Amino acid sequence: MKKGKKRNHIVVLIFLFMLQVSWSQTVFGKWKTIDDRNGITKAIVEVYEENGLLQARILKILEKGKENALCIKCKGDLKDKPVTGMKIMDDYKRNNKGEYKGSRLFDPEQAMTFRGKVWLDPKDSNRLKVRGYLAFLYRTQTWHRVLDE
Repeated sequence: MKKGKKRNHIVVLIFLFMLQVSWSQTVFGKWKTIDDRNGITKAIVEVYEENGLLQARILKILEKGKENALCIKCKGDLKDKPVTGMKIMDDYKRNNKGEYKGSRLFDPEQAMTFRGKVWLDPKDSNRLKVRGYLAFLYRTQTWHRVLDE
């Protein structure tokens, strides 16, 4: 094989490898939640796929003094239940922009449910943007991918 052709093959292989790596990052996995108002690390949330839809649940509370928190403000079946293990996103559907949207983003601390949207930060695929909507108002948090477990 000639040098020029061999170099072209190597360049193509490197490009395909880089493309595969960039495609492999998804919203699914474990994420460290950070409160956008005070910067406190709150919890580890697992974002997973079930029946083709995005779901999320709290795996572990990291905030000091709240490790065994109960959903005190909740009503109904969730009243006084442990926050750890609680499902906070249900049945989010992916759109053609790579975003996931759904009607249930649950905040157990406030016992409030919002419409939600989730997407990878286009500048850093190890950051997840999570936006909750209440009427026309919204708030966005940036969660950080858990890489070391």
